[in-house]
Amino acid sequence: MASWGLLVTGASFAAFRGLHWALQLLPAPGSAAHDRWKWRNICVSLLHSLLTGVGALLGLSLYPQMAADPIHGHPPWALVLVAVSVGYFLADGVDMLWNQTLRQAWELLCHHLVVVSCFSTAILSSHCVGFSMVSLLLELNSACLHLRQLLLLSHQAPSLAFRMASWATLATLALFRLVPLGWMSLWLIRQQHQVPPPLVILGATGLVTVGALSITLGVRILVSDVLRSQPHPPIPGHKETRGTRRCRNGELVTRDDSTLSLKD
Repeated sequence: MASWGLLVTGASFAAFRGLHWALQLLPAPGSAAHDRWKWRNICVSLLHSLLTGVGALLGLSLYPQMAADPIHGHPPWALVLVAVSVGYFLADGVDMLWNQTLRQAWELLCHHLVVVSCFSTAILSSHCVGFSMVSLLLELNSACLHLRQLLLLSHQAPSLAFRMASWATLATLALFRLVPLGWMSLWLIRQQHQVPPPLVILGATGLVTVGALSITLGVRILVSDVLRSQPHPPIPGHKETRGTRRCRNGELVTRDDSTLSLKD
């Protein structure tokens, strides 16, 4: 089972890296032409979030045993979905390192490292796959977040679509991010005697890391999209500003501090 999981992880990595490369051949929308790398990266992330988030929701609905026994209870296809996600995170990490400096990408790279460590442990041991499937519910919120970012890059910040995406992001953050994180934390506290200490430490580290980033994310979006009376300023496309950086291929990349892109 472990060898099968590693094979799927490798295939997933190759597929997502191929998608990153293929999107370079396609022109970005005119409004996002100044930020082509970020547009491509978010499009790939949106695809991953939809695939794994919807897959996890359907999987847990059809096989609730994964939530009842998140350590041992899982069908074989659940391991495949987790392996696909590991391949994506590895591919996304490579994409960020190739197009950004370590200083620009360290926050998300730390997040990816923690998630890959947790998911890889589940793949290699064939344990805690149900736990990993519950954590993939967070991708439903990530899908809304990525859509919001794409609208922001398209200069749609004051539009109805952007406002709907912002509220959908906040709603799914509570329902599909904070609720699963809270459930997993309570389960780990109550059932820690059934889990080997190294897995308890790894799981707790992952939950604390993703939980802290999730709260930060929610506060940033709430302040930026709801509490501020002024609309989000347009993204400058003609020159570099303090909030703009240039990646290694020379493209301008705009940093939006209110949209920390969590890719769980």
